[in-house]
Amino acid sequence: MTLQSIEPPFGKNQSLHKSPKIVLLVIFTLVFLTVIPCYPLLKYPLYLVNNYSEPSSFYDSNDELISVQSINEKCDLFSGEWIPNPDAPFYTNTTCWAIHEHQNCMKYGRPDSEFMKWRWKPHECNLPIFNPAQFLEVVRGKSLAFVGDSVGRNQMQSLICLLSRVEYPIDVSYTPDESFKRWRYMSYNFTLATFWTPHLVKGKEADNNGPTHTGLFNLYLDEFDEEWTTQVEEFDYLILSAGHWFFRPMVYYENHQIVGCHYCLLDNVTDLTMYYGYRKAFRTAFKAINSLKNYKGITFLRTFAPSHFENGLWNQGGNCVRTKPFRSNEMKLEDQNLELYMAQVEEFRKAEKEGKKKGLRYRLLDTTQAMLLRPDGHPSRYGHWPHENVTLYNDCVHWCLPGPIDTWSDFLLEMLKREGVRSHQEKLQYLSDRKLQAR
Repeated sequence: MTLQSIEPPFGKNQSLHKSPKIVLLVIFTLVFLTVIPCYPLLKYPLYLVNNYSEPSSFYDSNDELISVQSINEKCDLFSGEWIPNPDAPFYTNTTCWAIHEHQNCMKYGRPDSEFMKWRWKPHECNLPIFNPAQFLEVVRGKSLAFVGDSVGRNQMQSLICLLSRVEYPIDVSYTPDESFKRWRYMSYNFTLATFWTPHLVKGKEADNNGPTHTGLFNLYLDEFDEEWTTQVEEFDYLILSAGHWFFRPMVYYENHQIVGCHYCLLDNVTDLTMYYGYRKAFRTAFKAINSLKNYKGITFLRTFAPSHFENGLWNQGGNCVRTKPFRSNEMKLEDQNLELYMAQVEEFRKAEKEGKKKGLRYRLLDTTQAMLLRPDGHPSRYGHWPHENVTLYNDCVHWCLPGPIDTWSDFLLEMLKREGVRSHQEKLQYLSDRKLQAR
C-alpha cells in the first residue's frame, strides 16, 4: 500500500487541501505505529526488545534477539538438554568485578574452559540467550530481591556480570553488612538486593562445632526471619531459594518447644530428618510473604540446585572433576535431591493457591533438572590459590562465573517476557472469582 492510497480517518466532506498538516501528521502516525508496534502489557516498544546498541568493545553479540511474542508460551523451558554454544561466555573474570573470589575459577587456574560454552535447549522451543538491554527495559523502574543463601548470592552476581555489558550498578546499601546488599542501575531506576537467610526462618547457631564440625543450628520453624520479611514488601520481584544449609545438624523448635532435630545427636530428641525442617521452613517463608499487607510483587521459587560430589562426601575428599555436562538420559533426579525438590515444590503449590486469594502471583523458576546435568560447572579447588594457607574443601555446591548459572538469567528473562500476558489472564480470573464470591 502506498502512502497516497491510505484513506484519512476523518469525515468525507473534509478536504485534504484544507488540512495538509493534519493529513501529514495522521499519515506519519499510522506509519510509525505500523513500523514500531508496542507490546501492550509490558508497555515498551518492541524495537527496544529486538535491538540495542553495543555497550562495550568486548561484547560481540550473536544473541537471538527475538520479540517477546515469538516464543511458544506453552513450551516447558525446564525440560531439555545442554548444547554447545561457541559464542559464550559473554563476560570474563577480568571484565566483571562482581565475581566472588571463591567462584572466580579462571583466576585461580582452572585449566579447561569448555564448561563455559554450553546453552540450555528446551525440547519444544529455543530459549534465547540473555539480552542485557532487553532485561533492563523489562525491569525499568522496578526492584528485585534475592532471598536465600550463598547460591542465591551466586545467582545475583551472575546477573550483575551479564548486565555489565550495558551498565554497572552503584551500591545503595543501607548497611555495611555484606549479607544485605542493595544495588541501583541509575539509567533504569532498577534496584537489586540480596537478603542472607540460609534457612529462610528465624535461626541461630547454637554450637559452632556440632556433631559434624559444621555447626549446630537452632531453627524456629514457625517464626519468620524478620531480617528479610520486614524488608521485602516494597519489591516487585522476589527470588526465594534455600537448600544446602539444611544438610547441617539442626534442632527444630515450634511454639518455643523442641520438637525434634536433624542429626543433632542429643539425648531424648527425635531425629525428624532434614526434610521435615526443609518443608516447614518453606511453609513459613511462604506464609510470611502471603501475610505481607502491601506486597503486590511476583514471588519466584528458584528450585534446589544439586551438588556433584563424587568419591566422597564434601568433608571427606569428595570432588567434582568432570569437564562436560551429562545428557538427560544419563542422570536421574533421585534420593535426597528428589526429596528436597518435591518438598519445596509441594509447599510452593500450597502457597500459590493461598496467594491467589489475595491476587498474589507465584512462579516456579525450575532450575533443578538443568543443573543436575552440570557436574562440570563447580569451582572444585579453583576458588583459591593452591599455596594459600587456608582450610577450604572442594566446592561442588556453588558455580563458576562465567558458567552454567548464567543460564538462570536466560530462564528469568523469558519468564518475565511471558509475564505480561500471564499476569493479565490471572488478574481477570481473580476479578471474576471476586465477583462470584460477592453474589
